[in-house]
Amino acid sequence: MSNQLEDYRASLLSFAYEQELIRQKLDTLVSEKEIENYYNAYPGNFELKNNIIKLRYVKLPLKAPNPDKVKTWLKQGDNNKLEQYCRLYAVNYLLHDDDWLMMEDVLKEIPLGDYSSEQFSRNNRLLEIKDKDYLYLVNISGFMVKETKAPLSFAKENIRNIILNKRKIRLIQQMQEEAYREALDNKDAEVYGK
Repeated sequence: MSNQLEDYRASLLSFAYEQELIRQKLDTLVSEKEIENYYNAYPGNFELKNNIIKLRYVKLPLKAPNPDKVKTWLKQGDNNKLEQYCRLYAVNYLLHDDDWLMMEDVLKEIPLGDYSSEQFSRNNRLLEIKDKDYLYLVNISGFMVKETKAPLSFAKENIRNIILNKRKIRLIQQMQEEAYREALDNKDAEVYGK
């Protein structure tokens, strides 16, 4: 039992040492070009599992003042006026459509259930939806259906993690090979069967 504990302790120390070396030596900068090259080299790896959408929206109480101005600002992309208004009156809002969002997450906030994917892809426009408590003003700027190739901007963070993980694996292999060669050079290890 004490040998097992000692082996386990040595294993933990070795792992901690390896992780610290990785932290110190791993190049974590991934260029946009590397990401783009990976995206283009493996297009089949980026099929969407769910519908995604780009939008800007404002959720207002039904009695909020000047909803027509909000519609105009949403259409024109006047985020300064829109943000000032939203801080005062909106229950929730998203004014920048830089990122793709999972459709299922959007549906938790905005009742878009009556609109089909065909309508989204055909009608990138302003939607006005009312329920018993709120007015939702939604400006859709992009929509992609599942089982199509994800846009690069949506896949970027995943690709960055893949590239870093591959670098980490190569670094670990390199460190193990160096440790092995050093042990052979110092006669701390022997190779049998030659």
